Amino acid sequence: MIDNYIYVIVALLPLSALILVSQTNPYNALVIRAILGAIAALVYSILGGADVALTEALVGTMLAVTLYVIAVRSSLVMRLGILSKNSDSTEDYFTELIANLRKVTQKYYLRLELVEYPDRELLKQALLKREVHGICERSELSNMDNNPIYQTTIRVHRLFEILQTEFTFPDTEISYITIPSSEDKHK
Repeated sequence: MIDNYIYVIVALLPLSALILVSQTNPYNALVIRAILGAIAALVYSILGGADVALTEALVGTMLAVTLYVIAVRSSLVMRLGILSKNSDSTEDYFTELIANLRKVTQKYYLRLELVEYPDRELLKQALLKREVHGICERSELSNMDNNPIYQTTIRVHRLFEILQTEFTFPDTEISYITIPSSEDKHK
């Protein structure tokens, strides 16, 4: 006869699955995924499937969560192309702009990675070649006063939506560019 504590442990499986599905933070979801796997391994061992429990603990929990951590860590990056630092009087303004961009990206669990290019042509080519998700440069329409206008061009629509709604920095324009895929070019 099955003891009542088994019912409680088995009830934790769908409960932890519901909590897992409702997570927005990917790191919290990974922890809950590990808990879900541990509960499943416990249920298997209580019901007499020691080999299945060991497989679930090693593969389903430890290996899967480790691989998910690596995948999540590498995919939650926004690569932003910028021009190499020069002796510009507006460097403090640009530093503040980047700090505000970091705040917005961190809100969505993204890391902002700055990739420097020596000139505008290489910067624009990097965007077209999909080396970066966006570029930020001083606008050509910008005057030489203390607050220049910066143009941020994004090629990933979801990032554009996030920046358009969340990023409110003065004298900064955000635009979206559609880059045709290599398959579209061959048609």
